[in-house]
Amino acid sequence: MSRPMSDQLHGVVVRTAEHADVEGLVACSRALFAEDAGTRDPSIDIDWPREHGPQRFANGIDDPDRLLLVADRDGEVVGHLTGVLTEASAMKPVRIATLVSMYVQPAHRREQIGGRLIREFTAWAKRKEARFVEVTAYSSNTDALRFYERNGFAAKSVTLETPL
Repeated sequence: MSRPMSDQLHGVVVRTAEHADVEGLVACSRALFAEDAGTRDPSIDIDWPREHGPQRFANGIDDPDRLLLVADRDGEVVGHLTGVLTEASAMKPVRIATLVSMYVQPAHRREQIGGRLIREFTAWAKRKEARFVEVTAYSSNTDALRFYERNGFAAKSVTLETPL
């Protein structure tokens, strides 16, 4: 059983995901894809979470270089965060912790859950001796950009693309 990592607030506990949480992780991931990539990126397969999420999340729970957090309200997953640790390389000789995905159900936004997820992620990254944490967000998702900036992230690069 995972211990709660964040104090309970608004009846929500932030904790490490367990195998019993996979269905809730997939549901949050599906909502994230539909709300974010589904409205901003026509190259993304918004069915990916349904088709591949269960296996990806199940594998990630036991991977020491991955972090899966859930925001749990009375046994229901109302939010999640997934992160991964990248080892140092010759080109980039430091460990980097990447926040891969994060979602909080709309009814639970403005309850400080996102900030709690970020704090647990950064604490994990420090324990794993990462030198930096990073996250990618769509440039048109101004709410996400403001949220990440409020939580200490700053823009580093911009990706530009054009359809062919």
